[in-house]
Formats: sequence, C-alpha cells, structure tokens
Amino acid sequence: MSHPDPAPLSYTPPPMHGGWSGLCDAWGATGAADPDTLTPKVLLICEHASNATAPPWTHFDEDPAQMAAHVASDPGALGLARALGHILGQSTGAAELVHAPLSRLIYDLNRSPDRADAMPPVSESFHIRQNQGLDLDQRMTRMEALYLPFHNHVRARIARALMHGTRPCIVTIHSFSPTWHGLPRDVEFGIIHDDAPEFAQAILAHSAGTGLTTRLNEPYSANDHVTHTLRLHALPYFLPNAMLELRNDLIASPTQQADIAARLAPAILRAMKTLKDGPCPQS
Repeated sequence: MSHPDPAPLSYTPPPMHGGWSGLCDAWGATGAADPDTLTPKVLLICEHASNATAPPWTHFDEDPAQMAAHVASDPGALGLARALGHILGQSTGAAELVHAPLSRLIYDLNRSPDRADAMPPVSESFHIRQNQGLDLDQRMTRMEALYLPFHNHVRARIARALMHGTRPCIVTIHSFSPTWHGLPRDVEFGIIHDDAPEFAQAILAHSAGTGLTTRLNEPYSANDHVTHTLRLHALPYFLPNAMLELRNDLIASPTQQADIAARLAPAILRAMKTLKDGPCPQS
C-alpha cells in the first residue's frame, strides 16, 4: 500500500532562496565566502547531494537500508564538491556550489518531469514503496515543491553571473557504485558530456595526472538521460560544461574526498585555460 502525498493545495513551497530551492556554498581566493559577494568562474551543481527527508515525505525513512544506499543519494559527492569548490575558488577567485537538500528518491533533480525515474518506483534492486502508484497530483506536488525551485535557483545564479559579465563553467558532481547488478566497474573517473563536448574532452586530455582510470561517457552517457541539468542550464547559454562521475568507494571519507579533489582540480583548471572567451553566440 502506498503512502499518498498530500493534495497540491495543502502544501506551500518555501521561498526560492531557502528550503528546497537548493543550498548554496561559495569560495573565494581566501576561502569560504558569501555567494552574493562573488561572481563564480565555476558553478558546481550536486543534484544528488543528500539522502535527507522532510515533511510530508518522512515516510521514506521507514526503510533505513534504502536511504543508506546509492539509490537515495550519491555517496561522497557533496564532500567532493565542497573540497573541489574550495580549491577552484582559491585558484580562480570565485567558485560556487548549488546542492540539493533532499533525497533523489523524493524527486531526482537530474531528471525531467516527464520521466518515470524522476520519482522511481524501482531503482536498482530496490522497489521504492513510497513511489508506487503515484497519481498526477502527487507527482505535480513534488515537482512544484522540489524540481522547479531548485532549477530556478540554479538559473538565477547563472543569470547573475552572466549579468556581471562572467560566463561560468558548469560542472555537475556525481558518484557511482563500484558494482552494477553484481558486475564490477573498473572505471574510476567518468567524464560525461552532452551536445557540447569540448570542455569534457579538455578535462579528459589533462586527466593523466589524476592517477585514476578515466573514460569519456562512462559509466553513463547522455543516452542514459543523465545530462538533464547540463541541458537545462549550460547548453542554452553555450557555457562550458561537463558531468563528473567518481566511483564512490574512492570518495567515502573526507580524507579521500580532499585527495580526489586535489587530483581533479589541476585537470579542470588546465581545461579552463583552453577555453575561448566570448559572449553567447547570437545565432
């Protein structure tokens, strides 16, 4: 038996810059900073940062194994994004991170509203009881409460940077499990692109120093519908963009996250230097 969401009119989303609109961190040349005092050269986005729940979706917590698994969040991704943001901020003068506050099981922010896996009834080996049999009103409630505020927040941060004359690189940060349906994955660092591959290819070209087994468009690619955020926010403005996937056993602890961030940052920074500066094309 499913736990129905409340009727749409019974729930008022929080303001756009608080609650479920997306949490924001920033780093300048000297360390942590207020996001509104900086114009980021790099905007990091972590859509699967948290396995947290909140009313009216606390019933997801009834299955602790489900919420501790990769289906509920990307383990290590938020810590890696923060460690990377700190290094990139010091190196470029300004970096920013927008990250999701609630579990991807409630709404997967890297999926479009028309996809069933935005609120998956089945994910990997888990049957998500709380997502079984959702009707249109229930799905609409979650979309309006989570998806729209989060992506409006990201869009606002990018618009602000563009107004300041900065064209930020858009980098989404994810992690993946060491095995998939019982089969081991030997790739350690995946760089994924959509229709604008140049920045991803440049990161790959400078990745030898990471010491990681690195591949382009593995373990996922745009054909797996994992580049939704890049399509929404980077491609319309012709902004340099890439999706970074790290195997989660390599970023399980803060020490590992800091180590991997220190390895990735030089490749990203070198790739940034290859970019041609210019406005958004007019046609």
